[in-house]
Amino acid sequence: MKHSILCWLFLAFSMSISLAQTGKMYQVKSPDSHINLSVALSGAIRWSVKHDSTEVIMPSSISITLANGETLGKNAQINSAKTITINQSIETPVYKKDRVRNHYNQLTLTFKGAYGLIFRAYDDGVAYRFFTQKKDSIMIVNEEANFNFAADDMAFLPFVNDYRNKDKFTTSFEAHYDRMNLSALTPDSMAFLPILVDVGSQKKAVILEADLRDYPGMYLVTGGKQSLQGMFAKYPSVETTGGYNNINYVVNKRADYIAKTTGSRSFPWRVVVISSSDKQLADNDMMQKLSPPPVGDYSWVKPGKVAWDWWNARNISRVDFKAGLNVPTYKYYIDFAAANKLEYIIMDGGWSASLDLNKFNLDVQQIVDYGKQKNIGVILWANWYAIGHNNTADLFSNFAKMGVKGFKIDFIDRDDQKMVNSLYAIAEAAAANHMLVDFHGMYKPSGLQRTYPNVINFEGVKGLENMKWGITDQPVYDVTVPYIRMISGPMDYTPGGMRNATKGDFRAINDNPMTQGTRCHQLAMYTIFEAPLQMLADNPTIYQREQECTDYICSVPTTFDQTEALDGKVGEFVSLARRKGTTWHAGAMTNWDSREITIDLSFLGEGNYRAIIFEDGINAGKDATDYKKTITTVHSTDKLAIKMESGGGWAARFEKIN
Repeated sequence: MKHSILCWLFLAFSMSISLAQTGKMYQVKSPDSHINLSVALSGAIRWSVKHDSTEVIMPSSISITLANGETLGKNAQINSAKTITINQSIETPVYKKDRVRNHYNQLTLTFKGAYGLIFRAYDDGVAYRFFTQKKDSIMIVNEEANFNFAADDMAFLPFVNDYRNKDKFTTSFEAHYDRMNLSALTPDSMAFLPILVDVGSQKKAVILEADLRDYPGMYLVTGGKQSLQGMFAKYPSVETTGGYNNINYVVNKRADYIAKTTGSRSFPWRVVVISSSDKQLADNDMMQKLSPPPVGDYSWVKPGKVAWDWWNARNISRVDFKAGLNVPTYKYYIDFAAANKLEYIIMDGGWSASLDLNKFNLDVQQIVDYGKQKNIGVILWANWYAIGHNNTADLFSNFAKMGVKGFKIDFIDRDDQKMVNSLYAIAEAAAANHMLVDFHGMYKPSGLQRTYPNVINFEGVKGLENMKWGITDQPVYDVTVPYIRMISGPMDYTPGGMRNATKGDFRAINDNPMTQGTRCHQLAMYTIFEAPLQMLADNPTIYQREQECTDYICSVPTTFDQTEALDGKVGEFVSLARRKGTTWHAGAMTNWDSREITIDLSFLGEGNYRAIIFEDGINAGKDATDYKKTITTVHSTDKLAIKMESGGGWAARFEKIN
């Protein structure tokens, strides 16, 4: 698993780590020495972070309160302090690159009371986690996680705003980013992770969490004018079906604790990713570095693209059968997938009873068998209750025997300890049956995707489905999520709409939905948005009418060997390139502002390349479907001047010639 590893153990100062104890003060620096993480012990444990001269996190107290009245972190008495340096290359299957460098300096503090803290400093951020070494199980009443800032900084915050069943912790985890100063947060507002804070001097800090196991997810609320503090869902004590179409499993009452867990364990990482330029955030590997690696063989996991039926309401035409929820329609989707060398189709809601997956509404076996003939896998949609509230192992075993390749599991809508544990159990049961999982209706990925690579995608993003009911300003969101949400992991955004509209022409049409922005804006998503299981959201009929664009979409891989962030600014534009083998794929998108940028092709390396380029057409400002395709020869010394219209984009493939 490890390509190379160098590990040194220090008990005092070293050339790469500074461990200073002056009045119970400890420090650990990043390998490049630009980041300095300090830990102060004085009544409470407080941590702080500097990047060169920029104060990123001011002294902020951290602790865990147990039900027996003990507070881990209060009046802490230290037993030991140890430091190590790790420099290794780790393999990253089903990812945007084949290897990740994992280089950090680590400080481990152990305290009387059988607990401790681990602090890590990377060149691109910091992380800390508690650990306990207690014999018996423990009940956690609360965790104190504070993030104090030096000024009233500007932040990008996705707020919980769609409470389900009046429980504020039951939500879809989908929201556009509100851009506001920290002092503008109201006491009743609650943001879900990740969030971004502009700490000045071109530097950004993104707060997230990693290795979320057997524990609730963290939200952020105001901790004062210049502060954010963690909040956690308490354990559910009373649950019933309800919510959307009565298929959610909603919480009616919660207990007075957030987690009951084993007494000897490590807790989730609290993470701050730090960048000195925005583009660095679009190519960050912190989640891979902090999450446990997979155990066992996952070579059977097959990433790929999916023909999807729900967004386009199965609105195929020019056929001799009535399109809808029936066998001929799904066979047509399979034929389309095979003709365009896709890997899968998804059968969304309706193929079975909502809460009983053993009650079929059509002949699923016939569709699966037809897919086998065409070498197309079938993935089935289900809500969480139908999977997680039944005998999951038997369900997966039965469907695996049918030849089903996986499940898209929806309406999870929670991240309390009980739900987090359920998703790990689902991932494990699916892996045992060689089945893929796409967690839709899901909180942000938090490391599960590395530990279980068969969990191949996550929602937790305000994706293309929102165009069906008319959400506005989507292009602004599209050029924000690569810098924030995508740091956590892949996104089931579901791109590929072919009915493209300008800002003025867009309107909501549920069964034949439009997209906001240009055709090339949609094409670029297939390179920019990380998604090992990537969907084609529109219907086969319109893709066949637009075969030139369809051919391009289908040529873009869903996992890569290398990623290079090229340029960008949060909320304004993004451009990046990814390599698979010797072929490079590049994309750029802008918000509602038309924009001219330069793409430096130095990432290509030596040799000549055949470039297939899609750019906004000369009339794309009036007709967003207008585009221009160019085929030319380029070299790494070339620079391409590109112009993107309002809501525009640019996409290219570079095939090595010699």
